[in-house]
Amino acid sequence: MARKRRGGRSAQTPAPAEAAPVDALVLILRRLPPADLLRAALACRRWRRAASLALPRAPPLLGYFFHPQDTPPPPPMEVDKRVLYPAAFAPLDDASASPRLSLAFAPDAARGFAIQDVHLGLVLLLPSKLPEMLLPRILVLDPASRRRALLPPPPRDAVPNDRWRRTRHVIGVAVLSRAHPSRLCFEAVCLAVDGDRPRAWVASVRDGDCTWRALPRSKEVKVDFDPVWFEKRCVHAGGKLYWHICNSGRMLVLDPRTLEISFLLAPAELGDHFCKYRIGETPEDGRLCIASMEEQELQLWVRGDAKWSDNGWLLERKMRMRKVLDRVPGLPRDVKSRIISTYLSDIDAGRTGKVFIKTLGYGRYSFHLETWKLERLVTEDGKEHGHPIFAYYLAWPPAFLSPLEEACY
Repeated sequence: MARKRRGGRSAQTPAPAEAAPVDALVLILRRLPPADLLRAALACRRWRRAASLALPRAPPLLGYFFHPQDTPPPPPMEVDKRVLYPAAFAPLDDASASPRLSLAFAPDAARGFAIQDVHLGLVLLLPSKLPEMLLPRILVLDPASRRRALLPPPPRDAVPNDRWRRTRHVIGVAVLSRAHPSRLCFEAVCLAVDGDRPRAWVASVRDGDCTWRALPRSKEVKVDFDPVWFEKRCVHAGGKLYWHICNSGRMLVLDPRTLEISFLLAPAELGDHFCKYRIGETPEDGRLCIASMEEQELQLWVRGDAKWSDNGWLLERKMRMRKVLDRVPGLPRDVKSRIISTYLSDIDAGRTGKVFIKTLGYGRYSFHLETWKLERLVTEDGKEHGHPIFAYYLAWPPAFLSPLEEACY
């Protein structure tokens, strides 16, 4: 006869969770938020195996990194005296399922470094005050594992007979790939213009050890304008990297697999009229898309090859935004002042179906394209979310659940 434990349960009777078939356990674990799923995987080997089968294919979105900023006065404004505040993290609405990450574990992040890219669980920061001709050192942080590395600039002899050293213009830096989800094993790129041709500098990092290589200048792409018009921050979309160019109908594109550089034309309806547009991905299927908001009308374009396409783009949706903008407190009602005071600042890289709207003097907002919900983005101390707003995804899959636990290169 089986001995009884306190509470009446037999010592040989398994707990309900232990008795559940693996298939049933997988179905249960799939209902958990990513953070709770990872905690459950640490319970025992059986749960770890079930959790590895229950992992979602897409990496989970944990929240957003940004530099807070003070709301400027409405137009006409004085000269911008923006203060660089330390980067902040805003978790998703369900705070219990999203950890409150921070860059405070790296004191350098609060002393003159600004975020330039967030991708594959890594955050890249550059010194905020640096001559644009100098190749920078790069601060790399992994907020989830609290690892960090400070990459040195490329060596001076990386390009033999470097005659562009005094005229070089650095555009920006970005993450190319990551070989291990919990180690600092990754590749990053620093994009610069040498003369009138762009060049990619690639850093290969293995557990903090960094080696640089300089690629030849692009032969296909000619920068026939002042490179100061390049935006420093890139956009990861459709498997490629895109740099917007102010007042231009084209974008600079870098393919991370081949490291080839090219231009991509925006719709002529936008580019020929100097409309401000942003590139990104559609939330439902990840198609390459462009969004623009001009004269209180929001347009969404998607990539397509139909005969009536505009430079390979198809107009998918138009939305009148007048009544939406009426909900912004204090925003002028006359059309001219409203057009001057509002613009589309980004497509949410978290693929939530939202875009970000910037107003001059009236705050920053997120707008959901399906529900039409307009929400002000403000911190607890009253500052607004600065531009850009970087979506942070957890490096995926976690190393202890990945079949390639020790692979690095």
